[in-house]
Order: sequence, then C-alpha cells, then structure tokens
Amino acid sequence: MAELRWNPILREWTIVADVRQARPVLPQEFCPLCPGGLEVPKDYYIVSFENRFPSLERAPKAPSIEGNDLYRVRRNRGVCEVLLYTSEHDLAPSQLDLSRMEDLVEVWVDRHTELSKYNFVKYVFIFENRGELIGVTLSHPHGQIYAFPFIPPLIARELRSAKLHHKRRGRCLFCDVLQQERSFGARIIYENEGFVAFVPFYARFPYEVHLYPKEHLLDLRDLREAQRRELALSIKVVLQKYDGLFDGEFPYMMVFHQAP
Repeated sequence: MAELRWNPILREWTIVADVRQARPVLPQEFCPLCPGGLEVPKDYYIVSFENRFPSLERAPKAPSIEGNDLYRVRRNRGVCEVLLYTSEHDLAPSQLDLSRMEDLVEVWVDRHTELSKYNFVKYVFIFENRGELIGVTLSHPHGQIYAFPFIPPLIARELRSAKLHHKRRGRCLFCDVLQQERSFGARIIYENEGFVAFVPFYARFPYEVHLYPKEHLLDLRDLREAQRRELALSIKVVLQKYDGLFDGEFPYMMVFHQAP
C-alpha cells in the first residue's frame, strides 16, 4: 500500500507508504551507509542514491483503494534520495572541512537541477535530521532529498503570506524580516557577504536558526559561485555553534525553504 490521501480538513496531501515499515532492524555495530555496507560497496567522497524504502516512487502502482469526492486518492509519484556527506562514520557534519561543505552545496544544486526536470515534480525538498533525540536511527552523516508531486503545505502558506505582505505594503516580506533582524542585531549569530544567520523574533523552537541570503534568490540554482561558498561557510559556522552550546554533537533538523 502506497498512495497520496487528501485531508479535506487541513486541505493537504498525506503520504501513506507501508514499505517504510519493512525497513530491517540492523545490528547496532553495522552501518549500511559505510563503504562495503548495503548501499555503497566501495569507498566514496560524496554520493547520492535512491532510498531503498521510499515513500514516493518514480513509477508507482495504482492506489490500493478507490477515492471519492471527499477522500481523494492519488499515486505516490516522486523521488526519495539519500545523500551521504562522507564515508567517515564518526565525522559530524560540523566537522566537515570547508572544501567538502562547498562540494556538498554543489551536489545539492546538481540534484535539485536534475530532479526538477521531471514533469511530475512540483517541489524539491532538501533536508537533514541529525541525532537520536530527533528520532534518527543512522548516525552516519547524511541528508535526504524528496521530490514531491505537490507543494508542501508550509511552503504554500509562506508563499501566501509573502503575497499578502507585498499586496498590503508593496515590499518583500523576507527582506523586511531580514531588515528588522539586522536593525535589532541581538539575535544575529553569524553574517558574511552573502548570508545572515539569526534566531527569529518569532522562533517556535529553542535554538531555532534561520539563514537568509542578502539577495533575492528563488532557490539554490540561483546562487553565484561566491554565494555557494558563503552558504557553505554559513552552514558550517552555525553547526559548530550548535555543537558548542553543550560541548557535544547537537541534534537538529535542517530544512531548505525554496521557491517551487
């Protein structure tokens, strides 16, 4: 059973995929992401591959049930990729050298470009979950990329807010937020030529950090070469600051919010 089911109350799609329950429970000392494991037989630098147990598939089967006007059902068409940052199992993302972080940004750009070519893809979602407290079962440094057949609800909500703000005030919502934070100053934790990292006035979680470009950019593909380096440095600095909070690897969720 794998399909998209429409939630008429929240007006959003829910991904239902029982294949996620088929993931094996591996011995604690075994890592499938290390060289010679289940996924990558040889040593590697940075590598991406499709998830063995995806919630979205390039060529899905028909839904297991028939929907109706209220409970709509669609095929779960999309792509789920895993991105391994390094072959070194115990190397935290904050410990990646800057050149590797810059290369990681290049891989994000490349995968975004390639996945966007599919006509069924409406949004490329790049993210990373790190740490047992977040619910991560594999500690090997890695992230994921989902190519959705719909725009995620939170992104759609942000777009509506930006449109309303521009209609009312004639300005960019995100530029105004950034201007407010830079004027106040106390919540800024890092800044370089291209990016500003800050704890937003409206933070919903402890230690929540937003990273904004100083220029209007729709997505990672719009980054110039210098901006890609500045993004890599910004991410590395923020991760190091996280680890410095309690003198150890800090659990976090990192998500890229981009234009569809």
